Amino acid sequence: MASPGPAQSIAFDPDIPDHRGVPVSELRITLDGSERVVAAGTIAGEALDADGRTVIAARVGGQARDLAYVLRDGDVVEPIQIDSPEGRAIMRHSAAHVMAQAVQELFPEAKLGIGPPVENGFYYDFDVEHPFQPDDLKRIEKRMREIVKQGQRFSRRVVADDDAREELAAEPYKLELIGLKGAAADEESVEVGGGELTIYDNLDAKSGELRWKDLCRGPHVPTTRVIPAFKLMRSGGAYWRGSEKNPQLQRIYGTAWESRERQDEYLKMLEEAERRDHRKLGAELDLFSFPNEIGSGLAVFHPKGGVVRRVLEDYSRRRHEEEGYEFVNTPHITKGDLFQTSGHLGWYKDDMFPPMELDGAEYYLKPMNCPMHNLIFDARGRSYRELPLRLFEFGSVYRFEKSGVVHGLTRVRGMTQDDAHIYCTREQMGDEIKSLLAFVLGLLRDYGLNEFYLELSTRDESEKFIGSDEDWEEATAALRQAADESGLDLVADPGGAAFYGPKISVQAKDAIGRTWQLSTIQVDFNQPKRFGLEYQAADGSRQQPVMIHRALFGSIERFFGVLLEHYAGALPPWLAPVQAVGIPIADDHVPHLRKIAAKLRERGIRVEVDTSSDRMQKKIRNAQKQKVPYMLLAGDDDVAKDAVSFRYRNGEQKNGVSIDEAVDEIVKAVESRIQI
Repeated sequence: MASPGPAQSIAFDPDIPDHRGVPVSELRITLDGSERVVAAGTIAGEALDADGRTVIAARVGGQARDLAYVLRDGDVVEPIQIDSPEGRAIMRHSAAHVMAQAVQELFPEAKLGIGPPVENGFYYDFDVEHPFQPDDLKRIEKRMREIVKQGQRFSRRVVADDDAREELAAEPYKLELIGLKGAAADEESVEVGGGELTIYDNLDAKSGELRWKDLCRGPHVPTTRVIPAFKLMRSGGAYWRGSEKNPQLQRIYGTAWESRERQDEYLKMLEEAERRDHRKLGAELDLFSFPNEIGSGLAVFHPKGGVVRRVLEDYSRRRHEEEGYEFVNTPHITKGDLFQTSGHLGWYKDDMFPPMELDGAEYYLKPMNCPMHNLIFDARGRSYRELPLRLFEFGSVYRFEKSGVVHGLTRVRGMTQDDAHIYCTREQMGDEIKSLLAFVLGLLRDYGLNEFYLELSTRDESEKFIGSDEDWEEATAALRQAADESGLDLVADPGGAAFYGPKISVQAKDAIGRTWQLSTIQVDFNQPKRFGLEYQAADGSRQQPVMIHRALFGSIERFFGVLLEHYAGALPPWLAPVQAVGIPIADDHVPHLRKIAAKLRERGIRVEVDTSSDRMQKKIRNAQKQKVPYMLLAGDDDVAKDAVSFRYRNGEQKNGVSIDEAVDEIVKAVESRIQI
């Protein structure tokens, strides 16, 4: 048996009954792919020779466990490193416990909600009389550091439901969770599991006395010392279990990392992300706004934003035409019966706006375009010779996003999808998916995104999906094969599929390393069946087509916001609302610049001449703030030589450039879609 590491004097105390209450005998386990023989009562940390700092938990039989887990005969044991995604989640969940302990020590009246790990951090919800203030967060963080330094030990114990209720009688939200088991426990997975209830005690490192406890399924790091770096970020309101019908609690967000260096990198990235925030840039560059008079999550695009949006759409239209798509248009509202047929009223109603009564019927703002495209396919008889039939629409849709998740252009209530639905035979399905994926990735690269991975969303065993197992298996296999052949990394997303079929999502990394879900490709055998769609096959029989849903941008609004943040507002010349601005040294030089501007407009360039009363240096600063790619300066020498001085967005300057050369350089940059 491996000898304990140096940190195990705290994590694996042999005097603790949980660790050594098994008669001595031998067990066979699998470790590092080979079979080992260990003594009964051996815990996972001992088998792994874990120091409790780099290896902070174990995967036993595919399930994450504490290092103090007592192994059983036949167990397959693997280490969980603190710097792995799973390890970070465990460490962050432990940090959430430390935060909750600190809160209840400083605010004894606080009642506990839930405290899960999330991407890049953790949160915990509390029922308190007054919202937390910045000074409160400082006090809480200070107390957390003291708890971490104490090295309190996380100790798991199984409790019966009635015992848990008695222990947690003063915690009303925990009492509600105690009754949640099985499938109902999924959303509170950090709290309760499907088979048993467990409580984690935080025990004093020296005396073993109880310092704090929480209902939790675990696992956790061995001790609080194994939380190398953390920081509280902010607080805000959050409804209990995400429902507006429930009480509003106070949520504190934090971040935690495997090292101070890694946390510093993340905090610097957040600073850069704040600088790139598309909501801030949208106001500074006069691109769009969200008037209160219109409503939350409903954007209006100003003239400059309208230019960018038009260019995005025009280029996409051209590329779709080249790929053989046919353009359609559908209305914004429809009778509810259409969404009854498609299944959306049964599966998606909570995300739809309430119905309107008209002529004795209920009408809905459409949340998606696919049911209407099905009607276009079904408007007349179809032959196999027409397939694949690729229908494309810039279709406006409306979704009733909760007010707490609405966020600028990236989470809106009204959006325009670049929505396509492809109808093909089963034999065509595989090649069509591969072609679609290549088209999607190529077009995203044209917009300047170059780093991708794929996510395959499949169904789980719940009842939120429709259709036969065979159809799901065939559709999933076709998507997986296309993803594999793309050469990109493929990540599994079990249970993340739409109710009618599996999907591939293209995940794109931006300039500062954040990942955005953009394009999706979904295979659907179910909607054609529900709508009774058919085509005449070569043998004269009537066959059901396969339907492939494909959104390339996701939505114009969201893609606009992503690009704005990716480029920090400095859009490449072909997308910039103003591509060049003429800046005269004196008023006498304005006619010369207007002559150059006329030549540029003839070549399709969006150009302005600044004739304001500002001094030249102020005009340059204004153009830089507006992130105009090219500034064309003109003075006496430029007029005399029929030339212009180039000033680029990055501050570089090139003097005495002939007019024709200047025009050609700008036009070439726009046509080749390069960034400068």
